Amino acid sequence: MEDRTYTADAEPGDTVTVAGWAHEIRDLGGIAFLIVRDTSGKIQVKLEKDEMDEALVETGLGVSRESVITVSGDVKEEPRAPTGVEIVPESIEVVAEAETQLPLDPSGKVDAELPTRLDNRTLDLRRDEAKAIFEIRAEVLRAAREAFRSVHATEINTPKIVATGTEGGTELFPITYFGREAFMNQSPQLFKQLMVGSGLERVFEIGPIFRAEEHNTPRHLNEATSIDFESAFFDHTEAMDVCEHVVRSAYEAVAENCEAQLETLGLADEFEVPEDEFPRLTYEEAIQRINATGELDEQLVWGDDLPTEGERALGDDVGSHYFITDWPSEIKPFYIKDHDDDEQLSTGFDMMHPRMELVSGGQREHRYDLLIEGFEQQGLDPDQFEYYTKMFKYGMPPHAGWGLGGERLVMTMLDLPNIREAVLFPRDRQRLSP
Repeated sequence: MEDRTYTADAEPGDTVTVAGWAHEIRDLGGIAFLIVRDTSGKIQVKLEKDEMDEALVETGLGVSRESVITVSGDVKEEPRAPTGVEIVPESIEVVAEAETQLPLDPSGKVDAELPTRLDNRTLDLRRDEAKAIFEIRAEVLRAAREAFRSVHATEINTPKIVATGTEGGTELFPITYFGREAFMNQSPQLFKQLMVGSGLERVFEIGPIFRAEEHNTPRHLNEATSIDFESAFFDHTEAMDVCEHVVRSAYEAVAENCEAQLETLGLADEFEVPEDEFPRLTYEEAIQRINATGELDEQLVWGDDLPTEGERALGDDVGSHYFITDWPSEIKPFYIKDHDDDEQLSTGFDMMHPRMELVSGGQREHRYDLLIEGFEQQGLDPDQFEYYTKMFKYGMPPHAGWGLGGERLVMTMLDLPNIREAVLFPRDRQRLSP
């Protein structure tokens, strides 16, 4: 509609045509108000029953909630209106009528359970709170891209259909690919490593990953968005520096550009940008601090992975984003490089929010012979990964990188109770539609 005016742009004295959804009707007897909602906000339409055309008033009062309508008329100043202005209509047209019985209430006055909301996601996204989450998510991804570009990284897109998994044949979704077995990629890890051996050297990707893990928790998905980084001539400490820069940049952008959305979510007064450097604890220090909390039934020992309860206890103890470094080599993937002076310690790291892990990364093993040894030690057949390993024969530089869960970043940033709140159309063990 070329002559359409967004509700937020309507000024006193304007003659406008607004288009959107019938959000609410308030009938006060001799006067009624029709609230029209579009992507920019809401505006009040004044219906004076005794002074306006009867058919016009009937159309305004008879429209069902969530019907698509257009309203044309003059904009008047009205301090008592929610936005300080209102439209005195000359015409109201019902473009697409909605059924009177809705599966959920987009006004938010009546709560709906999360499964109902996800079953009717398009309708759910008409709620201010749901819309605010995805406007913030978009700003997070925009800021992440800008932060990557500020460190001279090139955006890439890697295949999502692969012949072998990133870390072997487990926890993969198999598909039939022209009569051959293939899989949905669980990570861009191997491909982004190949890129740092190319002329690009420093790359990032924001894209989907697929994990066939049979989780059913508030923080796991089977299709997620991974924010990945890899750089030639970087060690693990430099990779952590970029990781911290990207996360902090995302928080700063949301604080600066999403004030209205934070207000909608009730977070305007409590949203904080991480200011201090993220602490860097070694794995050994982490298990000592977890054990000291007394929150676990059994003490952790060297080589244990950190249980969820341990992560929470440590998060409460640290109270901010932090890194865990120097993990035991045996519990990190084959492509993570060991420390030169101690092969029992890897250069792998995790970046944590007090609630959960957000990032996994490290320096990669760039030496061909040691890379092949890593495959064999983890029971993987190097021949199945020849497309990857052969490039390490042709001059692969030292490199490091990481992967950040996009939904987890938004979830923890906004203190959402369930990761599905941060996904338009979640995919988990039960949900394949919509």
